[in-house]
Amino acid sequence: MSSTSYTPTLPLSEGSMTGEQFEDALLAIEKDVCSHGDTVHYAERPKFFENCEGSYLYDYNETPYLDLQMWYSAVNLGYANQRVNNALKQQIDKLPQLACQYLHKEKVELASMIVDSAKSAFGEKGRVHFNVGGSQAVEDALKLVRKHTRKQHMLAYEGGYHGRTLGASAITSSYRYREPFGEFGDRAEFVPFPYCFRCPYDKKPDSCGMHCVKQFERKFEHEYTGTWNPKTGKAEFGAFFVESIQGTGGYVIPPKEYFPEIARICKERGILLVDDEIQMGFFRTGKLWAMENFGVKPDIMVFGKALTNGLNPLSGLWAKEELISPDKFGPGSTHSTFSSNSLGTATGLEVMKIFKEGNYEETVPEKGAYFLNILKSLQKKHKEIGDVDGLGLALRMEMCEADGYTPSRALADRMFQRGLEGNLNVNGKKMGLVLDIGGYYKNVVTLAPSLEITVEEMDLAHDLLDQLITECKQN
Repeated sequence: MSSTSYTPTLPLSEGSMTGEQFEDALLAIEKDVCSHGDTVHYAERPKFFENCEGSYLYDYNETPYLDLQMWYSAVNLGYANQRVNNALKQQIDKLPQLACQYLHKEKVELASMIVDSAKSAFGEKGRVHFNVGGSQAVEDALKLVRKHTRKQHMLAYEGGYHGRTLGASAITSSYRYREPFGEFGDRAEFVPFPYCFRCPYDKKPDSCGMHCVKQFERKFEHEYTGTWNPKTGKAEFGAFFVESIQGTGGYVIPPKEYFPEIARICKERGILLVDDEIQMGFFRTGKLWAMENFGVKPDIMVFGKALTNGLNPLSGLWAKEELISPDKFGPGSTHSTFSSNSLGTATGLEVMKIFKEGNYEETVPEKGAYFLNILKSLQKKHKEIGDVDGLGLALRMEMCEADGYTPSRALADRMFQRGLEGNLNVNGKKMGLVLDIGGYYKNVVTLAPSLEITVEEMDLAHDLLDQLITECKQN
C-alpha cells in the first residue's frame, strides 16, 4: 500500500505580514481546503474578521465595520455581550456537555420562560421541543404537523424561506435550492405574499380590498379548486408555514389586517398555522414574537438564531398542548444529538432573562422609527431607493433603477461588495459596512441592526449608506 503524506499549511505567522497579506495567505489555503457550498463565496473577495464588539466587526487591520445585519438577526443583543458571554463561561466550568437523554435545570428553566412568553402572547398552554438549527426545528414542525393531521401537503409563501434541509427546502419557495437534488414529491403549494410595493395582482393598497385574501379563500370555495372537499369538510393541506415578515424574501411587511384573515380561513378549514419566528423573533419587530404585532395565535411556532445571541446553534419549536402533549408526541418522536445542549440552554436562558428585565417593547419601536426616518431621508435624496419600510428594527431599502421601480440587483450587489472593502471614509477614518441583500430580485438591502444600536451609530449608518449609494450608483 502507498501512503500519502500530508504537509500542514497552518499555522501562518501574522506578525510578519500586513492585514491584507495575511488575508491573502488564508484565502489561498481556503480555496483548496474549504467547500464552496455555503454562502461565503457570494462575496467577490470573502472577508475575514478577527474581533467583534457591540455593533462592530473588526478585520486584521483593526478596521471597524458597522454591521447592519447582525448575522441575519442572530445577534440581537450585540457582539460579545458580556452577560451572555459570562453565562456561557460559567456553564463551561459547571456542566459543559451532557447527553440529551438526561435533564439539566437550564433546559427546564429556558423552556418554562418560552412557554410563559407564548402563554402571555397567545393565551395558549403549550410545550417546547429543542433542536440545533432553524432548518432542524422546521423539520420537527413538519413531523408534528404530519403526525397530527396525517397530511403531507403544506402551504407556504412565494418569497418564503424556511431552510435548506430536504424537508425545509420543500416548503421554501426558491426552486434553485431544490433543483440540484432531484424530485421533491412533498413540495408545498406556494401562495403570493402581500408584497404591496410589487403587488402580484397589480393592485394598490388603498383600493385592493384585500384582494390577496380573497384569492387565498377562493382555494376553498368548492371542490374544483383541487384543495377542498366540501363533503368531508377537509382540506388537502396539513399546515400553512408563514413568516409574519418575510426574511430572505426582503423584509416584506404585510398590512396589519392581513394575517387575522389568513388565520381565520385556516382555522375554518382545519389547516394548522405554523409561525416561523427564526429571523423575526426575540424583539426584532418590537415584540418578543413578531406575530404578536398582528394579533394572531399560531398553532406551532418555530424559533432559533437570536435565542443564544449567536453563541450556540440552539433552536426549537413551541406548540399548543393538544398537538405536543406526551400522548400525542411521545419519546423518540424526533431527536438530535446536540439538541437542548447545556451550553446553548445556559446562554438562551440568559438571553431570555435580559429580554424580561429590559424594556425592548419600547426601545425597539423608538429606534426603528428613528432608523426608518433615516431611510426616508435617503430615499428623498436618492431616487434609486424605490421603497423603504420597517417594523421595529426589521427594515428594508429596495434598490432600483433611476425610475424608482425597476429592480436593480447590480446596484445592490455593488453596495454589498463595496461595504466589505473596508475603506469608506468617515471624518478621515477608514470604515466598512456589513449589509445583506435579499428580496425576490436580490435588490433589497435588509437591515437588522443590533437592538442595542445607539442614535450615534444610526446617524453613522446614514452617512455610510449615503456615501455607499452615491458611489455605487455612479458605476
